[in-house]
Amino acid sequence: MTGAKAEIARLVTDLESLVSGEEACARLICLGQEAVEPLLRFLLEGKPSGVFQPRMWAVQALAGLGAREALIEYLDRDRPIADPQVRLGEEAVQSEAARALAAWPTEDVYRFLIEQSGRRLLIGLIEALAEFRRPESVPVLERALEDDYYRPAAEKALEKMGSGIRESLVSAAVSPRPDAANEAPSSLRRRRAVLALLGKMGSEPSSWPALSGLLEDGDEEVFVAAAKMGAAFAGPAERAAMVERLLKLLTEAPWYLREDIVGLLTVLKAEAEPAIDEEIGRRTAQPESLRAVDKRLWALQKVKRKMSDLG
Repeated sequence: MTGAKAEIARLVTDLESLVSGEEACARLICLGQEAVEPLLRFLLEGKPSGVFQPRMWAVQALAGLGAREALIEYLDRDRPIADPQVRLGEEAVQSEAARALAAWPTEDVYRFLIEQSGRRLLIGLIEALAEFRRPESVPVLERALEDDYYRPAAEKALEKMGSGIRESLVSAAVSPRPDAANEAPSSLRRRRAVLALLGKMGSEPSSWPALSGLLEDGDEEVFVAAAKMGAAFAGPAERAAMVERLLKLLTEAPWYLREDIVGLLTVLKAEAEPAIDEEIGRRTAQPESLRAVDKRLWALQKVKRKMSDLG
C-alpha cells in the first residue's frame, strides 16, 4: 500500500471518531480523487448506526471531492433498516447526499432525483429538487405536504419555486383525494398547506374562477383561505355567500381563524354591515345580565369597530 493510500485508509478509519472525524473529512478532500473509492466503500460496506455523523462526514467528503457518481451510487443502493433509530440516522445521511447532488444542475441528475422520489422521500431530496425550480417537481413536493415530517421542507421548496407554479398549486388546492366525499385527512392537510402558499404569493383574479368552488368546501379553514384570496374579485352572489358563512363561523370557528374572519367581514363591509347592525340591535335589546355574557355580541361589536376604524 502506497503512502497516500495508507493515509487515506487511516483517515477513513478516523471518520469513526466523533473527536477527529471532522478533521479527517477535511483532509480526505485535500487528498483528491484517490479518496473517492475508499469513501464509497465505507458507505456501501459499512453498517449504518444511530450515531450517523461518521457516515455524514463520508458523504460530505465525497461532495467536497466532486464525486457525483459515487453519491448517486450510494443513494441508489438504499437498503431496508429495521431499527427505527438507525433508519432515521441513515435517512439523514441519504438526505445529505441528495442535497449535495443539487451542485450538478444537469438533466441526468434531475431525473435521478425524481426517480428516487418515487421510491422514498428525504428532506435533502426535497431541498435538492427545489434548487432545479422545475414545474415537474410539483407533484412530488405536493405529495410531501401530506406528511407532517416532510411538510415544512416541501413548503419552503414550493415557495422557493415562485409564482410560476401557481397554476399547479391552484389545481392541487381544488383536488381532494380520493374525492370530495371521502377526503383523507392527509389530503386535507395538503390542500390547507397549498392554500397558505397561494396566499403568500398574493391573490390573482385569473385564479379565482378555479378557486371559487372552495366557498362551498366542507372545511372551514379551506373556506376562509379561499375567501381571503377571492374577496376582491368575487361577484355579488359570491360575496353574499361569503358573508353568510363568515357570520355563522364568527363565534364557531377555531380561535386561529377568528382574526381572519373579522378581517374578511371588514373587507366585505357593504354586504355584511346591514346584517351585523340588525343582529347587534337585537342582542343589545336583551337584559343587561344576558348582554354581559353574550360572546357573539362582543364579536359582532368588534367587527363593527373595525369597520368604523376603516371609515
